[in-house]
Amino acid sequence: METGLQLESTVWVGSKIYRAVLTGWQFNWTELDKKNRDKKTISVPVAEVVGVEEGRVEILPQKLIDDTDKVFTVFYVKRSSTGSSYGLLWTLGRTQFSVPSRVLRDQWTKHLRAALKTHSPVRPNRLLVFINPYGGKKKGRKIYHSLVAPLFELAGISCHVIVTERANQARDHLLKKDLTGFDGVVCVGGDGMFSEILHGLIGRTQQEAGLCENDLTVTLQPCQRHIGIIPAGSTDCVCYATVGVIDPVTSALHIIIGDSQPLDVCSVHQASGLVRYSVSLLGYGFYGDVLAESEKHRWMGPLRYDYSGTMVYLSNRSYAGIVQYLPADPLLSSPRDRTRCLSGCSVCSRSTERLFPHSSDAGSLYSSHYNQFSSDSEGEWVTVEGRFRCVVSHLHVQLVSQESSGPLSLGSPGGRHWGPHPGVGHSPSGIPQVSLQAHKHRGSV
Repeated sequence: METGLQLESTVWVGSKIYRAVLTGWQFNWTELDKKNRDKKTISVPVAEVVGVEEGRVEILPQKLIDDTDKVFTVFYVKRSSTGSSYGLLWTLGRTQFSVPSRVLRDQWTKHLRAALKTHSPVRPNRLLVFINPYGGKKKGRKIYHSLVAPLFELAGISCHVIVTERANQARDHLLKKDLTGFDGVVCVGGDGMFSEILHGLIGRTQQEAGLCENDLTVTLQPCQRHIGIIPAGSTDCVCYATVGVIDPVTSALHIIIGDSQPLDVCSVHQASGLVRYSVSLLGYGFYGDVLAESEKHRWMGPLRYDYSGTMVYLSNRSYAGIVQYLPADPLLSSPRDRTRCLSGCSVCSRSTERLFPHSSDAGSLYSSHYNQFSSDSEGEWVTVEGRFRCVVSHLHVQLVSQESSGPLSLGSPGGRHWGPHPGVGHSPSGIPQVSLQAHKHRGSV
């Protein structure tokens, strides 16, 4: 609901005359014809205004300022309107407004900045930034300083930047150092870097709550600090799954305006306690072997995964193990029903009949598989023992809507040059018995 009118005046954009109107939640400028009649209107939510500057200002690719008395520049989120990434790819929009006097210019900049503070309360003010200089194509520093830092500066966000030099440096920093005053943590890297930060923040939260992560029966506390990811790794799978595109500017803009996306986090335990957390894929066997092999070929860049995958596939290894799982009722849920599960909902409450509206037996595809187990096993754990080439547990990360209120911003795991992907462990020897426990943590992810 909009509040009352805050400011209205005539402005010029280039040689065209407009009527600009600022309300509580919206900033509009409408082109006028020679008879002062309305033509095209451009509307930007105040929540998506990135910054306001006096004079003619450019930010990207480099900052340029022409401080003229009667001009102000508004920067805002602009969505892509072409291609398969419609609405998902964000760029920095920029419009320069000319007004009759410096007094009016100052009024506009003052009112717009006040509206930002009033109607964008979830925006971060101070961020802790970790840069992995070795991830992906080793362009993390360049991506941050050339594309991301100027946007954070424009938005008035203060950043403390740490360029990591060793494995688990980011995790150790988050576990031990004072984090007072930081609204969130940003990782510039890939899935491995995110995994470090994820483990650091979850571990820190449990420490402060006096909880033991190794205790499988403990309900972990959700993290209050958000995580933001600037993609600069080899795969950036979590960034793609949550934002929809792998683009540093898009991710930075989501962080700036305070978007957030809750993430389910799976904790993996063995007899000795916690093994790791996962937000996407937990692989035993093939996937762990691929990542372990790929670490030997980091000089190849992202191609190392194709090479390592081929070599591991040809080796045809298998591992002895025991897998235990609890079968789901196929009439209550389906991985293909496209029902979005969020906190507080009845998970997969709709029947799979919606999948097959023209079929007489909606659940047949699932019940036929389920019925191979005896009725005595319903509600009980099923055990399978043998040799496995691969066991995969996929914690689905839901791609959010194209609206700004959804995608991951402050809060989203990244291939790091010194560690495996999040939630993916190298195959151990012997017969592992792994328990899975799901916890929810807020991440932006």
